[in-house]
This record gives sequence, structure tokens and C-alpha cells, in this order.
Amino acid sequence: MSEQEIISMPRIGDQAPDFKAMTTTGPMQFSEYIKGSWTIFFSHPADFTPVCTTEMSGFALDQKFFDEHNTKLVGLSIDSIHAHIAWVNNVKKNTGVLFEFPIVADIDMRVSKLYGMLQPGESETAAVRAVFFIDPNGKIRLIMYYPLNVGRNMDEIKRVLIALQTADKHKVALPLNWTPGEKVIVPPPKTVAEMQEREASDYEMIDFYLAKKEL
Repeated sequence: MSEQEIISMPRIGDQAPDFKAMTTTGPMQFSEYIKGSWTIFFSHPADFTPVCTTEMSGFALDQKFFDEHNTKLVGLSIDSIHAHIAWVNNVKKNTGVLFEFPIVADIDMRVSKLYGMLQPGESETAAVRAVFFIDPNGKIRLIMYYPLNVGRNMDEIKRVLIALQTADKHKVALPLNWTPGEKVIVPPPKTVAEMQEREASDYEMIDFYLAKKEL
């Protein structure tokens, strides 16, 4: 029985694995590049492919939103730096959209395997559509995986980013389908005194353990 290569799968709460690679904006030490900011690190199956072009263009068109939310974008696919640059140039010529964020060249699939982006059951030669949300301390906070033939939802990516930042800033939780401006969930009481204090508050009380408030 032949030995199978073990591919890592980073988990929520792990430190984002560090790596050094060439990108479309120059050499990158990942941990240094993302330090002090939120980061969305995402993979796409291949350059010059239709779904990937729509997704990368979507990130590029929302660049201002991510800048305003202290968030860096980093893309990746298992292609050479030359293919990346040619694709960036092709999309700019045909649509006027420029991918200003760095795209990691991962021709040896080293980074893809490090992040569990290469999933043999889907493809052995293309990364799935993975999305890693990384906080300013370099910790992975949320992970999304999409198959090769289904594009991501940019509205959900932006919603999740704001939700994570809101939860951290206000020490709250977010209910089902939460969007900015809606009420948030306050942490449940840990003592009887806290429970009584909550019952006397102006929170929206569904029960003593489930209460909402405006921010």
C-alpha cells in the first residue's frame, strides 16, 4: 500500500501558516505583509478561466471597501508569476479592471497544500475556492470552501468581515442573517446577579439567556 501525502487543513483559531512567495506585486513574506491588518486570503483554480475572472474582478471592484475596513486582499492559484501577470494585463485590457492586490504564484503547490486549498477529491491540479479570514494578530477566524464550479458570494464575504470586526469591537455575538445596523446578541449572564441586572435593562429580552441590543 503506497503512502499518501498528508495535506494540512488549518482550522479556525490557528495562526495563519507563514510562507515566502513571489506575487504580482513582488516578493512576499506573508506574516510580515498581513501584520496589523485584517486579511482575506483566497484561492482560485486557474488563471484565464471564466468564473475566476468574475471573482477576482469582484474583489478588485470592492478594493475601496476592503481598504476602508483595514483589510488586505491576497489571491493565489497554482500558476506561474508570468501567467498571473499576463492574466492581470488581459483582464485590464478587456474590462478596465485592474487587480491591484497581490496574487501568489504557487506553481509547486506548496502554499496550496499548506492551507488545504488542494483537495484531491475535487482536483489534484487546481486549488478549490478557499477563503481565509485572518485577524490583525494573524489568527484564522473564519474559513469558506467552494467547489471549482461555484463562484463565491461577495456580499456574504463583506458581511462576514463586518460581523467579525463588530463582534471583536463590541464583545457581542451576531444572530442569524445579521447585517450591519441590526441588533446584536449580548453575552449570556454568568451569575444570578447578572441575570437580574439584565432583566431590569432595556435589552430586547427573548429569554434570560438570549437578549439583543442596539449598538
